Amino acid sequence: MQFRHCIRGALAVLVLSGGALPATAQQPASTAPVTPDTGETSFTVFSRGAMAGNERIEVKRDAAGWAITSSGRLNAPLDIVTRRLEVRYDPDGKPLELTLDATVRGQIQTIHTTFKGDTATSQVRIGGESRVFTATTNAEVLLPNPFFAPFEAVTARLRTAPRGSTIAAFAPAQSFMTISVGESTTERIQTPDRTIEAKRTRLTITGQAAASPATEVEVWADENGRLLRLSVPAQALEVLRDDVASVATRQVPISRPNDEQVRIPGNGFVLVGTLSKPVNAGPMRLPAVVLVGGSGLTDRDEIAFGIPVFGQLADALADAGFIVLRYDKRGVGQSGGREEAATLANYAEDARGAVRSLSQRKDVDPKRIAVLGYAEGGPVAMLAAAKEKRIAALALLATTGVTGAELNLDQVKRALDRTNRSEVEKQATLDLQKRIQQAVQTGSGWDTLALYRRQADTPWFQSFLAFDPAKIMPDVKQPVLVVHGELDTQVAPLNADRLQALAAKRKNAPPIQMVKLPGINHLLVPATSGEPDEYATLKDKRVSADVSKAIVSWLQTIPAR
Repeated sequence: MQFRHCIRGALAVLVLSGGALPATAQQPASTAPVTPDTGETSFTVFSRGAMAGNERIEVKRDAAGWAITSSGRLNAPLDIVTRRLEVRYDPDGKPLELTLDATVRGQIQTIHTTFKGDTATSQVRIGGESRVFTATTNAEVLLPNPFFAPFEAVTARLRTAPRGSTIAAFAPAQSFMTISVGESTTERIQTPDRTIEAKRTRLTITGQAAASPATEVEVWADENGRLLRLSVPAQALEVLRDDVASVATRQVPISRPNDEQVRIPGNGFVLVGTLSKPVNAGPMRLPAVVLVGGSGLTDRDEIAFGIPVFGQLADALADAGFIVLRYDKRGVGQSGGREEAATLANYAEDARGAVRSLSQRKDVDPKRIAVLGYAEGGPVAMLAAAKEKRIAALALLATTGVTGAELNLDQVKRALDRTNRSEVEKQATLDLQKRIQQAVQTGSGWDTLALYRRQADTPWFQSFLAFDPAKIMPDVKQPVLVVHGELDTQVAPLNADRLQALAAKRKNAPPIQMVKLPGINHLLVPATSGEPDEYATLKDKRVSADVSKAIVSWLQTIPAR
């Protein structure tokens, strides 16, 4: 049986055949194994995005060596009940014994494999039929199909296995495999309890037969060499340890040595974010910046198409001498609250809470706290600045200067103009969008638009369509910076002109500065066309240094409030 059947699960049925398995030329042992840390963990298995079940894994060590044991239940299409699986290794990592008692797709299956020298003897029972198999093998790890706990032995070897090495694997009574070790990268994963320094390794697993297709696998291990995650992209299979399977767990794309996780009290819930500081921050109180994220379920790093927009901005601003706070939006990541009922005004209150939290810190100058809003975060930051006296300055990046209703129609029209639809079809779609927006704003007209109501008639969309910067800007008493990329096709650069004009009309207008950056798109990175369909292929994944320079130079001119 090929390894690929293990991955697909639905084909994972042991096949009985007479005689002994042939010997096969195996790669020599690549590295000396490192005994994994002991302890019990739980994993959640996902098949094609749906939870398929759970597996509990324990690693134990004694004088005879160490063992991996597991039990669990996986629903259809995998359909496996593991009553007990145990794989034993000697202190040097050589396989000693495998014992399996399971039911796979309704059939009871047991395997007991022992090793004597380079000979593996397996007693196999499926249903009421039993057979004995022998094989010659110098396997380093045992990987019985279709069970995941034995990958603990693979992660143990990957602690020292260099790229390009191989690991000989054996599925008792089934097949031989070669695991080729590919590139490894380090990742920082933050759970509600701690930060994990993970190692991610790409593996290629091939079977014995010459025509056997290779299976690409990715394995994550924690800093103790324990299995953290197993991913088989081609089969949409994910096996995650419960601490990293939590919705409150996040990957940390950018971190600084003195980053601090902070909790921001809210209205019945807590926002969680990251506070970044200058590396050599002394006892003096420093100016601070709160970053307010854009639309959608965005976390504190504002990751879009692999670009951590806020993570990179926070890094640049902290290097320039500012304390920077970015946070998960309510109902996202590690923050509490519910996003489905939130409006722009609610998000503005969250931003005000972040400002209040900063103002109470001993390392922050409470009179020099700025708020920076990006994309939809711009309207949120405007609403917060109009009400919050603690905000000393307001920066607006890629922000609308017209009503939300106007911006939304502009975006729909631009998207239609880039299609091959007929003019009649384009106009019909635009008219439909106008009717939907009118229904959202007035609450009437849904009788002919019932199909769209559930998606469109939400508190957030209602507040976004109604937002009008011309009505909010007069109440913004702070200095304003407007930064816009000239290649921004989602929020056209004309919006920056409009914001500048609105800010200049304020009574006793505080300072207003506008910076337009050539060659920069809506994601604040260098681009060619600026169109959204270009985002996924952008080669430069870093926020332009011109963006951070514009923000820093302006912030340095802002006096204490």
